[in-house]
Amino acid sequence: MGLLKIFSSKKPQEYEQKGDELLAAKEYGAAKIEYEAALDRVEKVCPNDEHLKERIRQKLIQAKDSLARLHQQAGQELIEAEAFEQAEERLRLALELAEDPELVVEIEEQLRKIEDQMTEEVDDFPDFDLRRAEDAEDDPDYQERVDEYFTILCSSLPEQLAEAYQGYGDNFKIGYVALNHGDFDLALDKLKQAMEEIPSPSFIPLELAKVYLNLNQYQAAIPLLEALLKAHPDLLSGYQLLCEAYWGVENFDQAQKTLSSMPKELADSLPAQLLRGETLFRAKQYQEAESFYISCMESFGWDENLARGLAITYEALGEKEKALNLYGEIMDECRGCGFRIDPFIKQRYAELWFESGRECSTRILELFLSLVHEDPNNRAHYYKRISQIYAAQGDERQARRYQLFAKKLAEDEQQKPAGPEEAE
Repeated sequence: MGLLKIFSSKKPQEYEQKGDELLAAKEYGAAKIEYEAALDRVEKVCPNDEHLKERIRQKLIQAKDSLARLHQQAGQELIEAEAFEQAEERLRLALELAEDPELVVEIEEQLRKIEDQMTEEVDDFPDFDLRRAEDAEDDPDYQERVDEYFTILCSSLPEQLAEAYQGYGDNFKIGYVALNHGDFDLALDKLKQAMEEIPSPSFIPLELAKVYLNLNQYQAAIPLLEALLKAHPDLLSGYQLLCEAYWGVENFDQAQKTLSSMPKELADSLPAQLLRGETLFRAKQYQEAESFYISCMESFGWDENLARGLAITYEALGEKEKALNLYGEIMDECRGCGFRIDPFIKQRYAELWFESGRECSTRILELFLSLVHEDPNNRAHYYKRISQIYAAQGDERQARRYQLFAKKLAEDEQQKPAGPEEAE
């Protein structure tokens, strides 16, 4: 897969005709891309042809709504299968595509139902105090709830780990549940006890190392993971965690040595290459990281994670135009395959476009508007950008409106009570 093609001599009508053929074949994602390319070409070669613009725009809306309905239908099927997280992802993608107001209302209603269902599940489970562990033996209900939650967590693990974890006893169960519940102090205590109870080698160090990493105690995690990998040299997750620990103490050379010591089949895999690339990036060896990612893309073909790593590296090198183009290509690949675009990719593309001084089209405005919902922690910044775009377009009313939104969020943030660390 090459990088995004910038130049084209094709006429808008050629893109439009290709879009028509794809639309008739019900290839809605591909048709959408062709119509978007047609509109971009109109802006370049005949920006005053409003009739052509409107004709293509209506076809684009038809393609987007048709694709949205496919995702809506898939989302509904996932709801019926009680796969609510996957359903939410499909429906949010549908909402991002939908132009028909009635369709938007339908999708929003489905999302509300999912939210209500997931809220009920969170409220209902687990509804116990994990720190009642001292009297767990005297409280069958507590132990039953721990077992139930533990079983659910294990169901998503590789078979080798899931089977092993079932035999590690109650302290491990409570520690593992506490780790996944965000109670790292309790997890640390219980997993240490479990390690004393269960003879080595076991996989308990893997979970205990996760606790140390969450507590930023990287040095404590390193010997656990090194010993674990001697016993289980084919455990990919162990290498991933050990690299994270080495990154935390800035021992990048040791991270690379560890990756070089992997069994050949694992060392040649894409996940191992991603760890090597990130190690180079974190070591600020940006030129080496750039060459490495390009070489990997030539060997493995198109991969979003490789492209993302390369785009971030371009940014670090100050190659903003290359980064912008590559983020754009990642977005095009997602649209063509009907996958939801990672908010990080949207954010970097929109931000780099804005910073470049280019005219911000409706497309860039829509990206920032969608990020308000997808990345709510940064809403104030997105509202500011939206206000600036409207101001540049001469829409002072909307510019003031979003400026007020940004101001109110900033004021609300200042009025929040300080956390324990801030208070100190």
